[in-house]
Amino acid sequence: MRRLIFTLALLFSAATAHADDRLFYQPLNVDSSLSDAQWQQIWRASAAQGAKTLIVQWTAYGDSDFGGANGWLARSLKSAHDNGLQLVLGLYMDPAYYQRQGELDTPGLEAYWQHQLGRSLAQQRQVSEQWKLPVAAWYLPMELDDWHFQAVERRQALQHQLKDFAGQLKAPLQLSAFSGGKLAPQVYGNWLGQIAGLGVQVWWQDGAGTGALPERVRQAYAAALPCPVGIVREAFRQTSAAGQPFRAEPAAPSSVSTGCHTSAVFEVRYRPWGKLLLDNQQSHAGSALHP
Repeated sequence: MRRLIFTLALLFSAATAHADDRLFYQPLNVDSSLSDAQWQQIWRASAAQGAKTLIVQWTAYGDSDFGGANGWLARSLKSAHDNGLQLVLGLYMDPAYYQRQGELDTPGLEAYWQHQLGRSLAQQRQVSEQWKLPVAAWYLPMELDDWHFQAVERRQALQHQLKDFAGQLKAPLQLSAFSGGKLAPQVYGNWLGQIAGLGVQVWWQDGAGTGALPERVRQAYAAALPCPVGIVREAFRQTSAAGQPFRAEPAAPSSVSTGCHTSAVFEVRYRPWGKLLLDNQQSHAGSALHP
């Protein structure tokens, strides 16, 4: 019995040690008020907690580029790298992305995606040339869902565009997806597996933070994921209602084993050592949370 308890303790310690290997960070304009010393404190603590890779959701959001090559975000990310974190850098995000997804028919959606991928490609070139940061991979912030890609022709068209886009980058591509319960778990899992088959690292958001789907439904989607699809464990609980500006509070990410899947945690501001970020965000509660 003692040997069993000791073994379980070792397994738990190993799981905990690697829980935040890959850590998301979603830049907000309000984050600009943190000092360089505070950023160093956050990234140093992240590394001490086991983080090895920082996945930055975007480097441009609408008209905001967070100060560009000489701005606060670039300086912060240099500090993250100096503290031992590999960088996966997000590209361009259209603030109207989710609205446009719901407004367009299939030909319109294909044209819209093509335009947005062009914006992200331009952002990738700008960051590569001007920000002078070592990039392990690029992250496309245009999240996929199964509301707007229920039609197989839409999914196929998207895959062709992503294949062409990934081929133009000089580092691997990553993106994430979430489930709305509109495709059967097996169909949804096969779709994400096909995208992963293009050489793209696909991340599936576990939905624990948003609580949009019942637990048993979320588990069914998780069980249908092919091994190459990673799982993002949400470290928050959403407190805002539908239609309200997003608000959330920290919560422990799921401790359930992800099995054959790599995992990441969303996001640093909801982790105990990222409290500076969350406190700063809440102190600017009257400001827009997104850029």
